[in-house]
Amino acid sequence: MSRLGSMGARLYRGEVGYDFVGKRMIWYGVSILITITAIVGLAVQGLNMGIEFKGGVVITTPRTSVSVDDARHAVEEASGHPAIVQGLGDGELRIQISDVDTAEANKIKTELADDLKVDENQLNADLVGPSWGEQIANKAWTGLGIFMVLVVVYLAIAFEWRMAVAALIALIHDLTITVGIYALVGFEVTPGTVIGLLTILGYSLYDTVVVFDGLKEASKDITKQTRWTYSEIANRSLNSTLVRSINTTVVALLPVAGLLFIGGGFLGAGMLNDISLSLFVGLAAGAYSSIFIATPLVADLKERDPRMKALKKRVLAKRAQDAEKGPSDGGPTEGPDGYEPQDTEDGDTAPAGAVVGQRRQPTRGRGKRR
Repeated sequence: MSRLGSMGARLYRGEVGYDFVGKRMIWYGVSILITITAIVGLAVQGLNMGIEFKGGVVITTPRTSVSVDDARHAVEEASGHPAIVQGLGDGELRIQISDVDTAEANKIKTELADDLKVDENQLNADLVGPSWGEQIANKAWTGLGIFMVLVVVYLAIAFEWRMAVAALIALIHDLTITVGIYALVGFEVTPGTVIGLLTILGYSLYDTVVVFDGLKEASKDITKQTRWTYSEIANRSLNSTLVRSINTTVVALLPVAGLLFIGGGFLGAGMLNDISLSLFVGLAAGAYSSIFIATPLVADLKERDPRMKALKKRVLAKRAQDAEKGPSDGGPTEGPDGYEPQDTEDGDTAPAGAVVGQRRQPTRGRGKRR
């Protein structure tokens, strides 16, 4: 078994673990700082809206020997507007010019044909009106609103309203960070970006729902025991799915990173940046929020329930009573957090406070000899 696989098995059995929920104030502070940075970047720099949203003309040229930089200079001199020029392969060019009308587009097309030394009739010019982009934006906002309402309703029915609220906050957190990074990086926002943002919504919720499902099972009849509080059980569920969340996120990020850094960076296919950046940032933010935001928020909300408050008092009282007895008086050998040290597969003993999984597993080979 690989080292990561062995670690995942030990996390699942509760032999090792990390107190994510107990240190939630640290994660909240980090998330607030990142979110504020994203909002400030969005407010100061704004989004670099593509031609589909601002309106303009898209000109496709036939095969030409003119370089991308020379074509950009020629277009900007002819139009007086910033231009985006991309190579399409076989010497063809795709030129985007924003904020121009039909008359300006025809003039630019004529001058560009002379500069590129091509026939004007071979230049394909498509005029894009800003109303089309506005319709896309409105439909995207409508789809986003409907999606969030359905998510909240479904999670409230399948789990409970506290989990629905926590998932919604984590989702807004992921979208805010993704949009803020778009503003800071300056990538162009196109319909591909909108598609990427809508796509990450499902990925953002995937790991969160997996943890919530395990937490729902682990917290059944929780008030009938006095060993763990709700936060501790939430932390156990989170640790048991930690390696799975990391594996699925890394596998999903690898092809997206190929699109972003290789396709968009080295190969210069700028159109890949539109969707790949939103997917890359959204997937990473979704994995982060499922571990450090959603589950700790559920624990915070749940601990305010009178039943969970009463449970916590009973658990702490039980631990204080056991601590007074001590091992010599027949009390359990539990750590300061109420967790019993467990033997690992390697024969080591995990720290008492780090154990967040199941109770001591049955030891093989200790049965009576026949």
